[in-house]
Amino acid sequence: METLNYDVLAKTGYDGYILKDAPEKVLQFGEGNFLRAFVDYWFDLANEKANWNGKCVLVQPIAPGLAKMINAQEGLYTLYLRGSENGQKVDAKRVISSVSRCLNPYEKDDYEKMMEVAVSDDLEIIVSNTTEAGIVYDPACQKDDVPPSSFPAKMTQVLYRRWMAKKAPVTILACELIDNNGKELQKCVNKYIEQWGLEADFCDYVNNKCLFCGSLVDRIVPGRIRDPKEVAELEEKHGYADPLLDVGECFGLWVIEGPEELNDRLPFKKAGLEKNVFVTADMTPYKKRKVRILNGAHTGFVLGAYLGGYDIVRDCMHDSTILGYMNKMLLEETVPILPLPQDDCKAFAAAVQDRFNNPFVNHELMSISLNSTSKWRARCMPSFLEYVEKNGKLPTCISMGYAAYIAFFSNDLQELNEKGLVAKRPAGNEYLISDDRWVLEFYYAHKNDSVKDLVHAVMTNEQMWGQDLTKIEGFEELTVKNVTLIREKGALEAYKSCL
Repeated sequence: METLNYDVLAKTGYDGYILKDAPEKVLQFGEGNFLRAFVDYWFDLANEKANWNGKCVLVQPIAPGLAKMINAQEGLYTLYLRGSENGQKVDAKRVISSVSRCLNPYEKDDYEKMMEVAVSDDLEIIVSNTTEAGIVYDPACQKDDVPPSSFPAKMTQVLYRRWMAKKAPVTILACELIDNNGKELQKCVNKYIEQWGLEADFCDYVNNKCLFCGSLVDRIVPGRIRDPKEVAELEEKHGYADPLLDVGECFGLWVIEGPEELNDRLPFKKAGLEKNVFVTADMTPYKKRKVRILNGAHTGFVLGAYLGGYDIVRDCMHDSTILGYMNKMLLEETVPILPLPQDDCKAFAAAVQDRFNNPFVNHELMSISLNSTSKWRARCMPSFLEYVEKNGKLPTCISMGYAAYIAFFSNDLQELNEKGLVAKRPAGNEYLISDDRWVLEFYYAHKNDSVKDLVHAVMTNEQMWGQDLTKIEGFEELTVKNVTLIREKGALEAYKSCL
């Protein structure tokens, strides 16, 4: 079967939106599944809905990559967005045509092509997602390296070449999953400006003319389909082979931090995408919303749900007790204290339920359980403390989630080995707890404690929580009661008691 390209696609009679030729307006560092299912998807919609008429040139951030495959397909690839929306199954196909080509800067010809894009009059935007390890300053990188190993050094070279050519400044959108991603990238570029002794006018161009924007990205991207049978069925259905086929969930949110006028530079508002892609002066509340609602829901219910016999997130959404417990935790205890419009937060919480109910993703509870101590402190504890401060009482469901955390880490402990802490589920099967070694050693040292002594030891461990939680009025007594209930009646009965 022929591999996807423009001619092959035309032969299949595909009647979806396609844009074959357009100016290359975006230089994108990163060509993996996430960016192709997320950033390039939004630019593709902007072409269709706002006649943006732009293409993205992709750049491999590291030497091994997808450039040859992408170029063989003339930038085309198939994207499936799958999941659940408003309780309805979604399985939507789109052929993405916003990518023109992909460059491998570790080959000299492609490095020069990257610099040709850098000085192009068409270039407006630079996007990056080079993983959490990508935004790093490496002093070994030199001005004349072809190319330097670090992404910020490549970025400095690109911007310097553009400045030397007297071209207009650009907007930089960092998508890496680190705090203050745009500012951190800008800091690294400034270190190279200093290290390489570059001109003061170039420094001014970078810091006062170009715009470095942080952003929050939110879409689960499983990527490739691994079942050979399904791949064969899709190839038969499509009429072409596509080794670059990508899969993401249907939910997508891109919050870009910058001035209001950035909406005029970017095509997304004109395309009517402002519910999914928008500019804000401060993305902190949106990050807080994601951590408290999406991540907080995971950490808040999965440990008890696992003790209650469940293995997959989706199955939990079909249990009325767990679903009711999660929704009460979110809608009555978490959403009301967030610094964003309540309707927006409630809509985000409703979308979380749909995302957890994704019929295409088998998200294992045990994978979410990794490092639950630091996760509870970062995701659930701030909501707990703010709820107490605002309401003068303990939140019923978040408090129960804390008890479920303790129960999960202490249930019929068997041994501590090099892989982790071995415990037993009430049903009798063993499970492996993974966390920081000192956390596992702590729980194993207290494996013979009474519930009262264990709870006191956990809550007074300031290394875990940064404070002594027994000082919160009534919390220790409630946690002893809740852990006892979980051990005696089971986690699902304990969750039911909260409703």
